Amino acid sequence: MAKILVVDDEPDLEILIRQRFRKKIREGEYDFVFAGNGRHALEQLEQHPDVEIVLSDINMPEMDGLTLLSKLNDQHVLLKAVIVSAYGDMENIRTAMNRGAFDFVTKPVDFHDLELTIEKTLSHVNQIRQTLKAVKENNILRMYVDETVLHFMNSREYESTLMVSETLEASIAFIDICGFTSISENETPDNVVKLLNSYFDLMVKEIIKQEGYIDKFIGDAIMAVFRGDYHLDRAIDACLAVRSEIEKLPVFSENVSYKPNVSIGINSGEVISGNIGSASLRRLDYTVIGDVVNTAQRLQSAARQGQIVICDEAYQRIKHSFKCLQIGEITLKNKQKPVMVYEVIS
Repeated sequence: MAKILVVDDEPDLEILIRQRFRKKIREGEYDFVFAGNGRHALEQLEQHPDVEIVLSDINMPEMDGLTLLSKLNDQHVLLKAVIVSAYGDMENIRTAMNRGAFDFVTKPVDFHDLELTIEKTLSHVNQIRQTLKAVKENNILRMYVDETVLHFMNSREYESTLMVSETLEASIAFIDICGFTSISENETPDNVVKLLNSYFDLMVKEIIKQEGYIDKFIGDAIMAVFRGDYHLDRAIDACLAVRSEIEKLPVFSENVSYKPNVSIGINSGEVISGNIGSASLRRLDYTVIGDVVNTAQRLQSAARQGQIVICDEAYQRIKHSFKCLQIGEITLKNKQKPVMVYEVIS
């Protein structure tokens, strides 16, 4: 049963709603709750936390619909609001949409249109809730995710952050295990997985030491993200440590002789973080995207075995803290101009 809160100061509307939707009410599809203004609506939401849609007028005494919208965004993130506005009142409609309204209907209300709008909104709400449920109930996460993170996922704050993105300053490192394809082609799958995981385990420990986190594993490569104070310095320190630890490893020699090494690209700047993917397929991946990320990956592709490569902008920020060697200008994919790059030595 879908519970819908109707907020309007016209008492006749409650009678009309109950008449027009009597079949769905009788069959248990819809349950309506009513409030005379925005303040009363917030009180009703406290008493009825299972409300999924708020259908609200704009002009009401004590607290109008636009003010109510702002408070809904702060207190009830997953709740979706549909605004009822006078025909042609585009200024208020635009303001309502900017404050988070999911949709709107105009007065005089066309109840057939209202029913379609309610169904569409409910479908969207159910889609979000199913996605959240699928993520929460995926117990396999406990094998890979820290308990603190799992606790956070059960909080209201998690439900809020699932639906938003943010722009932030960060450093991105792509670390590739060089030549690992030769192992994949000549060893059993079981040996390949065990060996790759042992390398990844070593790399991840060094990244975590510098307060970075793993964004994703991509084949035989890692994408790591560093945020906060001195994020670029910490990213470079982590990558220097990874290279050093990998170089200490012995030659692997069963069916094929293999000495592990890495090539690394690092870039720093503004990125967009959020849940990327398809909510309808319940496939959302929390990640960072943007030109900074793309450039970091291309710098790694340009790096030779054992190299840590950065661009000029990053070099200017860390040149007094790390020993670097100028490589020269190179052409990166989808970059119109050559890019000056440097190798971080120590």
